Amino acid sequence: MKQKFDEAHQAYNSGARGRAKELSNQGKSHQRNRDDLNQQAANWIYKENNRHSPAGTIDLHGLYVQESISYTESFIAREQRKGGSRTLRVIVGKGIHSAHHAPKIKPAIENMVTKYNLAVRLDPRNAGVLLIDLHAGLDHRGIDRGLTERLDKPAADSCLLM
Repeated sequence: MKQKFDEAHQAYNSGARGRAKELSNQGKSHQRNRDDLNQQAANWIYKENNRHSPAGTIDLHGLYVQESISYTESFIAREQRKGGSRTLRVIVGKGIHSAHHAPKIKPAIENMVTKYNLAVRLDPRNAGVLLIDLHAGLDHRGIDRGLTERLDKPAADSCLLM
């Protein structure tokens, strides 16, 4: 793919505009094939990881960050449509197999969940699992119910920053 784009760039610079367009189109075709194969692989990995998962649980091991976000968004939406108050388990891993052993999926999922005003916490029994509380502590607008109480009744020795 990169080779085709490099060749297209060289052809363009040498004045062979038609050949450059042809090579560029080949490069784009390779990109589409790569993206399709990556999506097929992600679907297979997700299905295999979650084939025996209990209800309310997904396993994101082996997926890239963006794929993990997409699957988690779909999972949350599906579970919210079911209704009721539930705690979802999202297995994100500890980042052991990531570069520098730093987790990538966990912070991305935490940010995404926070963006949707859902409560998220670490499973106290497993640092590689996030627990997402659908509707927990939030009113119908997605606002933390306890926030106004904490603002109305600050502790005597506390400081309120606004």
